[in-house]
Amino acid sequence: MSIWRYEKLLDSPAHRVTLGEGQTPVVPSQRLGPALGLPQLSLKLETSNPTGSYKDRFAAAAISHMRSRGQTKCLATSSGNTGSALAAYCAGANLPCTIAIVEPAPLGKLTQMLAYGATLLRVRGFGIDPAITAQVLDRLTAAAQRPDIALQISAYCYSPLGMAGVQTIAYELAEQLESIDHVFVSAGGGGLTLAIARGFYDLVRTGHLRRSPKIHCVQPEGNATIARALRTGRERAERVDCTTTISGLQVPIVLDGDDVIAACRASGGTGYLVSDAAVFALQKRLAREEGIFTEPAGAVALAGAAQAIASGEIGSGERVVCIVTGSGFKDSAAAEAMIADTSCPLVSADELFERV
Repeated sequence: MSIWRYEKLLDSPAHRVTLGEGQTPVVPSQRLGPALGLPQLSLKLETSNPTGSYKDRFAAAAISHMRSRGQTKCLATSSGNTGSALAAYCAGANLPCTIAIVEPAPLGKLTQMLAYGATLLRVRGFGIDPAITAQVLDRLTAAAQRPDIALQISAYCYSPLGMAGVQTIAYELAEQLESIDHVFVSAGGGGLTLAIARGFYDLVRTGHLRRSPKIHCVQPEGNATIARALRTGRERAERVDCTTTISGLQVPIVLDGDDVIAACRASGGTGYLVSDAAVFALQKRLAREEGIFTEPAGAVALAGAAQAIASGEIGSGERVVCIVTGSGFKDSAAAEAMIADTSCPLVSADELFERV
């Protein structure tokens, strides 16, 4: 199974690349949802994709379209998950892949990209300073004017054909759950949120669904490019000086932000801003109360849902889905912080029997 089972809803290319992405499970929360006041909480586990994140859906579509167009070199930007996915799918398609990396990218994600054979260039200030971030994107766009190069950035404003692959999350959710009231989605540049909103819009437009769930955009407080505007009634996203430590969501420029605001509002959704501390706490609880090991970014949507129920903005009887975006193995520093209160002592065989 792969995203190409939805070829009638996608702009299907002649050459398809797949590593078995998609068809990720939706699991009902057993403990954490009820404890938060969300007894009908479900979690969409994008951690089970081939490279451990939802970005494999993007890479499968993006690299397939590259091959169909005869493009032979992939140029990309990433904070980690996009790069890992593109590096893997380029390896599978026998294409070279060069990636400009944000400065604070975690070592685990760099290791994964390098393992697939990608060429990495980490740029000072990229992903932190909005001016430097914009400058990097401008230069890469100029470099990608050659017909043999494709610039792959996981945003509709750069790679709409690749992002169409991410819309398959919505298609799957509509099949997996009988009814959904709310979908909470984490956002850096907003591409994932927009993809899910557009996916549900397509299903309504084509008569597959009667209505779309409300799509909510959740961001760390230190990267409030979209969610703040959603909550305050503005129509435009804004640049910020990024201060969040949540890897993967450090995108201080607008990218798909304006379209995200319009799409969320059209669905009846809004924005939520959450603290890094709340995200790290829920990352730990997901592991210990649900058995779900996610990177911090994968707990951001849940932090938004927790805030919504605590503030009375959604009801306890409503059916809620949170997107768990990436594996905990991708951010080793965050994982080590999560287990700082535990240890693994070396003991003798005799001591073992005394302890168990």
